[in-house]
This record gives sequence, structure tokens and C-alpha cells, in this order.
Amino acid sequence: MAASQHVSLTVNGRSVQAVVEPRLLLVHFLRESLGLTGTHVGCDTTHCGACTVLLDGKAIKSCTQLAVQADGREVLTVEGLAKDGELHPIQEAFLARHGLQCGFCTPGMLMTTYALLNANRKPTEEQIRAAISGNLCRCTGYVKVVDSVRQAARTLARPARAKPRTGRRRTTGRRR
Repeated sequence: MAASQHVSLTVNGRSVQAVVEPRLLLVHFLRESLGLTGTHVGCDTTHCGACTVLLDGKAIKSCTQLAVQADGREVLTVEGLAKDGELHPIQEAFLARHGLQCGFCTPGMLMTTYALLNANRKPTEEQIRAAISGNLCRCTGYVKVVDSVRQAARTLARPARAKPRTGRRRTTGRRR
């Protein structure tokens, strides 16, 4: 058996170092070593897409990628989408448009959508369907997933709005 190997990578913006067995799959490293269980194990054969993560910005199926192959690289998982307790617009769209049902395929669909919309902010229905074709969903029939991706694309295409102020407005007591 080959000796364990040291890996150093960035996961969800955080530097991670570990010693891993050379044959350890990235999906198992994420789930078991780092506790990032949002990435699901579905088929171990790249057919279902539940394990999709981004590796250096590209959607990959982590069930056929070795953890040692991620050495020196950047991984983004579904846990890395939300920031400061706020869902990412893609997550919001899937929630609003019912693009998630049982939730098993959802992390892979979200990550695939993230990669798609980073490359193409205005995808056609055909481009959306082609992008998610490697992700199996047995609950939604894909119509709701496509609607969710479209909603996310519309949201991301809009200019960012300023957040509302949380304090009271000071007034001088005069009416204008």
C-alpha cells in the first residue's frame, strides 16, 4: 500500500492541510475529514451528480476525483455558497421556484448552476438543460430546476441593491 500523502488546498475560502491515503476520493475527504456533508454520495460512478463541487471554478464530480488531485487547488462546496448567514441568490431561487424536492440532488444542482452562471449569465433553456444533464433528479422532472436556474440568472443579472439601513433616521423635527 502506498504511503499517505500530505495535501494542502483551499476549501470554501479556507486553507486546509491534511494527510490522506492516496486512494481517498475527494467526496469522502470533504465529508469525512472536513465534515462538509452537503456534498452527497450517490452512485460513485459519475452518473448522478449529487457529489458535484467546483474545482478551480469548474464543476466536477468529486466521487471520481482523488483528494490528492486537489492538492494546491481550490474547492467550493455547497456549504461555501452562503455568506454571512445569507443564502446565495442561486439557493434563494431554488427555494422560491421549488427546484428542490427531497434535496438529495440539490447540492449538485446548485454547484452545477453556480458554474454555469459564472460562465454564462444569460443561458438559454437548452444551455441550462445541457449543463444539468449530468445531474439526476427523480423528484422535480427538471421543469422546476430549469425555472430555478432561470430565476437565479435573472437575479444575478440585476445590479446589486444597497441593503436597507437598520437604524432610525434622524430628523430635525421640521417637515419638508
